[in-house]
Amino acid sequence: MSLAMLADPQTWILLVTLSSIEIVLGIDNLVFISIAVSRLPPATRERARKFGIAAACVTRIALLLTLAYLAHMKQDLFVVYGHGFSVRDLVLLLGGIFLVFKGVMEIRDQVLGEPESEDIHTKPANSFAAVIAQIAVIDIVFSLDSVIAAVGMADQYVAVMVAAILLAVAVMLLAAQPLGHFIDNNPTIKMLALAFIVLIGAYLVVEGLEIHVPKGYIYGSMGFSAMVEGLNLWAKRRARLRLQED
Repeated sequence: MSLAMLADPQTWILLVTLSSIEIVLGIDNLVFISIAVSRLPPATRERARKFGIAAACVTRIALLLTLAYLAHMKQDLFVVYGHGFSVRDLVLLLGGIFLVFKGVMEIRDQVLGEPESEDIHTKPANSFAAVIAQIAVIDIVFSLDSVIAAVGMADQYVAVMVAAILLAVAVMLLAAQPLGHFIDNNPTIKMLALAFIVLIGAYLVVEGLEIHVPKGYIYGSMGFSAMVEGLNLWAKRRARLRLQED
């Protein structure tokens, strides 16, 4: 990052926002990673987990750079009813539709309390190399929403997007278990992250249709929602402490 970017408050807002979304939504990936390494000998499971997460980080960054590159291709490919569509428009439009659909379905599962469906990609493999490859594939499938969200929010800040992924992966490696317990004990945090995904998806759809909305509206609404959620968590913690004292 350049010094100008480091001095820009928007850089740090983006980094915190994208890292938080990556971390919260990435916790689920650890469940599938645990399944993938479960048939390896116990002595190699931890090593496979770390290698797998590192490999997944590389594939996620490659996916991010690819989508970011496509998002800068602005020459019209075709015209529909007088409206031209470029590769960038298609990436934003299809990515936004995917985010809205994925976010709404995840929120539905959270509200109804339905268990996550098992997937063919979660079947554990027997060899060390197969487990690493499987984790990389799993990460691409389950991180697509957060990567598209990153591209939509920070299309001019590729370095920030990469830094957010690296920070999220570092947290997953160092503090996955306590963070997972915290999110499990406070499910509204994941609900908030999914709501952000739906909001960003809607923003990408309108941007893909060349209806420009100032990003400040998106940042402001997300920041206000995060502040309200922080107050809720603080209030619940104080209520638990009062019950313990009584």
